[in-house]
Amino acid sequence: MEGPTHASTPSAPVQAAYGYCEAVTGSQARNFAYGIRLLPNDKRQAMSALYAFSRRVDDIGDGTLAPDAKLVRLEETRALLGRIRAEEIDEDDTDPVAVALAHAARRFPIPLGGLDELIDGVLMDVRGESYETWDDLKVYCRCVAGAIGRLSLGVFGTAPGAREADRAGEYADTLGLALQLTNILRDVREDAGNGRTYLPAEDLAKFGCTEGFRGERMSAGADFAGLVHHEVRRARALFVEGYRLLPMLDRRSGACVAAMAGIYRRLLDRIEREPDAVLRGRVSLPTHEKAYVAVRGLSGLDARTISRQSTRRRP
Repeated sequence: MEGPTHASTPSAPVQAAYGYCEAVTGSQARNFAYGIRLLPNDKRQAMSALYAFSRRVDDIGDGTLAPDAKLVRLEETRALLGRIRAEEIDEDDTDPVAVALAHAARRFPIPLGGLDELIDGVLMDVRGESYETWDDLKVYCRCVAGAIGRLSLGVFGTAPGAREADRAGEYADTLGLALQLTNILRDVREDAGNGRTYLPAEDLAKFGCTEGFRGERMSAGADFAGLVHHEVRRARALFVEGYRLLPMLDRRSGACVAAMAGIYRRLLDRIEREPDAVLRGRVSLPTHEKAYVAVRGLSGLDARTISRQSTRRRP
C-alpha cells in the first residue's frame, strides 16, 4: 500500500475543523482516543476526522428519530460524503467534520468507500435486521467495523519493505471484526433494551438463549456462559489473524493499533472470566489499565510478539 501523501501545514480554518473533530473524539471515544494519541499530529488529525464522521453516522442510527427520518438523514450524509469525494468542500464550509475529512482525504489515500459501507451497516440497524448465522453477522460487522479498519489503514500506510503488505487490508478488516464482536458481547443487554440482538440466531438456539438478554438473569435452562465462551473463542481467533497487521505498520501506527486492540482484548478476557457481568451493565477497563496497554503498544511488545508468531507459522 502506498504511504501517506503529506500536504503543507493546514490553514487556520482547517486546523479549527480538526480541533473540533479531536474534541468530539476525546469526549465520545475514550478507547479510540487512547490509541490515536500515540500517532504523529497529521495522522491523529486524520483519524479524528474519520471518527467524527463515523460518529455522526452512528448517532443517526442510535438516535430517537423515526425510522423514515433516519433513512433520510443517512442518505443526506451519504450525499455529503459524495461531495467530499468530489472535492467540493471549501475550507470555509460551515460543517467542520466535512472540512476536516476533505482535507484528510487529500493528505492520505483514505478509501472513502468504507464510509459508504458504514452507512450501509447503520441502515441494517434502522431496518431491524437480524442474523441467522455467523456468516450473516460478518456482513454487518464488515460494514460497521471492518471498513473502519481499512479506512484507518489508509491513514497508517504500511512500513517500507513490510512482508505480505498486500494482505494488510485483509488483516485490518479481520481485526475490525474482532473488535466488533467484542462490542456485541459487551453490549448485549443495552442492545436488547433497544430492541436489537446481534448474536447469530443459531448460536442463541444452541445455548438456549433465544428469549434474549433484557434482565440480569437468564431463563431456566439457558447456558449463557456457554454462549459467551463460544463467541469469545471466535473473537480470539479473529484477533490472532488480525494482529498479523501489526508488524506491517510503522512503530507509532503499530502502537496505536496495538493499544486500541489491546484494550478490547482485555475486555474480552474480563467478559470470559465473568460472563454474567455483561447482563448487569457495561464492562469497561479502568484508566490505569488502558494506560498500561498504551505503553505496551508504544514499546512495540505486541508487534514483536506477533511478528515472531507469524514467522513460526510460515513453512
